[in-house]
Amino acid sequence: MRAQNPNPIRQYPYPHEQKEKRGTREKKIHSIMVFSKDNLIGFLLALSSSAFIGASFIIKKKGLRKAAAASGVRAGVGGYSYLMEPLWWLGMITMITGEVANFVAYAFAPAVLVTPLGALSIIISAVLAHCILKEKLHQLGVLGCVMCIAGSVIIVIHAPQERSITSVQEIWTMATQPAFLLYVGSVIVLVFILIFYFAPQCGHSNVMVFTGICSLMGSLSVMSVKALGTSLKLSLEGNNQLIYPETWFFMIVVATCVVTQMNYLNKALDTFNTAIVSPIYYVMFTSLTIIASVIMFKDWDGQSGGSIVSNICGFIVVLSGTILLHVTRDFERSSPFKGNYAPLSPSFSAGLCNGNGELSNHEEEDEPCSEEVCLRRQELYP
Repeated sequence: MRAQNPNPIRQYPYPHEQKEKRGTREKKIHSIMVFSKDNLIGFLLALSSSAFIGASFIIKKKGLRKAAAASGVRAGVGGYSYLMEPLWWLGMITMITGEVANFVAYAFAPAVLVTPLGALSIIISAVLAHCILKEKLHQLGVLGCVMCIAGSVIIVIHAPQERSITSVQEIWTMATQPAFLLYVGSVIVLVFILIFYFAPQCGHSNVMVFTGICSLMGSLSVMSVKALGTSLKLSLEGNNQLIYPETWFFMIVVATCVVTQMNYLNKALDTFNTAIVSPIYYVMFTSLTIIASVIMFKDWDGQSGGSIVSNICGFIVVLSGTILLHVTRDFERSSPFKGNYAPLSPSFSAGLCNGNGELSNHEEEDEPCSEEVCLRRQELYP
C-alpha cells in the first residue's frame, strides 16, 4: 500500500481562493487608478497655478511701468495711476486665477505634493523676466531652475496617493485626533510666545520671529484650506457639506490664520530684505505644512521607506534650487542693471500689501523699486 504524502503540495488554488485573490487585486488596481487620477488632477492644478502666478508678476510689473511712464509717479511713492491701467488688472486677474487653481488642487492631492510645487512659479517668473523684462538670469540661477524641476519630478513620482474622503465629519475626526491636537496646541503656544514675548524684544532684529509666526500659522491655514476645499468639492458632487458646522468652523480657521499670516509676513518684509525673508519663509512654511499634513491626513501611511526618503530628497532639491535662485538675485543687484527678482509662491498670495496692493515705501530711484518688492510680497502665501 502506497504511503500518502502528509504534506501534499497544492499546485492550484481552490476556486474560492482564486476568486478572493482576483477580487483583492481588482480592488487594489481600482483604488490606485482612482487615487492616481486625483493626484494627476491636483498636480495639473498646482502646475497651472504656478504658471498663472509666475506670469502674473511679469504682467503686473509691465503694467506698473507703463502706468508710471504715463503719469510720471510711481506706485511706490504714492501713485495710483496703475488702477487705470488694463495691463495691471490683467495681471491681477491672472494671479487670482492661479490662486483659485491652487486652492482647488488641495482638494484633489495631498499637501505633500501640492505645497512644494508652488516653487515652480519661481522658474516661470525668472524665465519670463529674462525674456520679457530683459532682467538677466544668472548662470547659477539657471542651475537653480533645473534643480527645482528635478526635485519637483521626484516629488510627483513618489507622491503618496490621496485618500478617499466622503464627508467633512471624516476630516473633523482627523483634525481631532490626539497627535494633531498636540501639534495644533504646540503651534498655538509657540505663536503666542513669539507674539507676546519675542516680537517686542527682538522682532525687528531677528528675522526668525515674524517668519516663524507666519510659517506656523501657515501650516494650520493649509490644513484648513484642504479641509474646506474638500468640503466644497463634495458639495459640488452632490453631497452637501455646508449643512455641517464643521465646514463653517474650518472656514473661520482659514480666515483667522490667513489674516494673522498677512499681518506678520508684511512686518517681516517691511523689516528685512526680501531675499532673506523669502527663502526662510519657504523652508519653514513648506516643512511645517508637510509635517502637519503627514500628522493629520496620514499622507505617508502605506508608503514604503524608499518612497518617503525620495519625497524628502525631492523637497531638499527643490529647496536648494529655490535658495540658489534667491542668492543669485543678490549677485545681479551688484550689477549696473538692478531690480531683478524671482518670485516665490508656495500658495495663496492675494492681498499681502497695503490695501491697494502696493507698498508705502519711499526709496531712491537707484534702489530696487518698491512696487517690485510688493510683487514679491504678493506671491508669498498666507
